[in-house]
Amino acid sequence: MDTLTIKIRDQKAIKLIQDLELLNLIQIVTPPTKTATKLSDMMQGSISKEQAATYHKQIEDLKDEWERNTY
Repeated sequence: MDTLTIKIRDQKAIKLIQDLELLNLIQIVTPPTKTATKLSDMMQGSISKEQAATYHKQIEDLKDEWERNTY
């Protein structure tokens, strides 16, 4: 069996396609819907807790330096 993608140019074509399906000449296949994955879910577990703590400490140190230099 071949699978084709068809671009409908006229609404009358939908009725024709549905009639072909009723005659069991074709089968209408709808593509599965993709669920959006949150970025936080995709990145979860990509670094260890120790690395995260180290990065957090470095960021806090940089923020402290920035605040100290702006006064």
